[in-house]
Amino acid sequence: MGASLELKLTLARWLGRLSRVRGGGATTAPGKLLMRLQPRAIEELGARLSRGSVLISATNGKTTTAAMFAGILAETGVSVVHNQAGANMAGGIASTLLAAARPKDAIAGEIGLFEVDEFWLERIAAELHPRAILLNNLFRDQLDRYGELETIADRWALSVQSGPARDARLVLNADDPLIADLGRARADASSADAPLYFGVEDPSLAQAGMAHAADAKHCRNCGAPYVFEHVFLGHLGHYYCPNCGQRRPTPLVSASEVTLEGVRSARFMLRTPSGERPVSLALPGLYNVYNALAAAALATALEIPLADIVAGLQGTEAAFGRAETVTLADRPMQILLIKNPAGANEVLRTLALEAGEHDLLGVLNDNTADGRDVSWIWDADFELLADRVRRVTCSGTRAADLAVRLKYAGVESSRIHVDMNLKKALSSAAADIAPGSGAPLYALPTYTAMLSLRELLVARGEARSAWS
Repeated sequence: MGASLELKLTLARWLGRLSRVRGGGATTAPGKLLMRLQPRAIEELGARLSRGSVLISATNGKTTTAAMFAGILAETGVSVVHNQAGANMAGGIASTLLAAARPKDAIAGEIGLFEVDEFWLERIAAELHPRAILLNNLFRDQLDRYGELETIADRWALSVQSGPARDARLVLNADDPLIADLGRARADASSADAPLYFGVEDPSLAQAGMAHAADAKHCRNCGAPYVFEHVFLGHLGHYYCPNCGQRRPTPLVSASEVTLEGVRSARFMLRTPSGERPVSLALPGLYNVYNALAAAALATALEIPLADIVAGLQGTEAAFGRAETVTLADRPMQILLIKNPAGANEVLRTLALEAGEHDLLGVLNDNTADGRDVSWIWDADFELLADRVRRVTCSGTRAADLAVRLKYAGVESSRIHVDMNLKKALSSAAADIAPGSGAPLYALPTYTAMLSLRELLVARGEARSAWS
């Protein structure tokens, strides 16, 4: 059996090398081949990890949260096997384990850290038997693939209550009603395996009201509308059900005294059972405060010291395409991934904190990994920036749709430029700058658009490959 597996590992590795020679990242193809040759490869290779595995899933923020937790682990000296390129389905996770596998049943890492696609959580949990599962949020996303939020929520609930995730320690976002509900059927809050909740405790961040695109507004226990005392992001906030009394759990790990510093950074006070410490993130937005809280909560569940948690969070740099900054000639460009209404609104809200007019490069694709249905752009509040756009260049497979949306948001037609050719769009957007301003260019791409944009930047020598 051992010799047979080693041969299959060798064959799959050769496929990966061939893929790289042809210019691909080889993040999924070797793993897919390995699973054909050895259907239980993920389980067998995962069993080599002496400290087991942890899984991270969410609609938004998986890659950044995992990068933050990897930084925390680095502070502890624990070696990690991590799908850091973001390939989060079975093929990508198998490829990550394959790359780490060594002869004689060894593996180059002590703990597995895997971000997992929402639909793949149950299967990956069944194969890796994780120590802990972190679930950060559920937002409406790729309706053509996932359906409504309740579809995923129901699958996750079954998995954590009686399915393959039932033995994992749950780390849950108390501020997301759908996520918080997943822990209610678990053990008593005083037990060692009770869910560990995290959340924001800063009313000053509350929005004036619920966004029209907000999702989870009704109690899953009785169906009555929630009353939201504070709304922070999408449907995340402080809530209770006036009908059955169900309410937001009290978080064990929380953020208070939050300061958002535009597209540059964010600061907050982190509170854990071990004490409290100020945290300065080199990442922008409330959404990254939530990602940091999630990573801190997962670390708390694994009993990692508070000092290592803070050091790991503060040392985290932007994951590729997520608030990453590159230089085009002498002009900075920041890449801010948008892929659904909740995420887009937070990016727009963060940009609105920056003074002056903005130059934007919006890239809207409708490839399979983006979701074929791009109607979500009408639920993104581009109106927040409409009167402050100096120039916006629209590109991607649905560039015209984005241009129409921006026109209806109030952006003057003369300031909207459309070029479906991404290479030309990037060049023209970068070159058109207000004289003497040195203003940055903000790129707002969907997922596959972000990958294509980064390929161009790597080819131009202006970004480092995510696969290197």
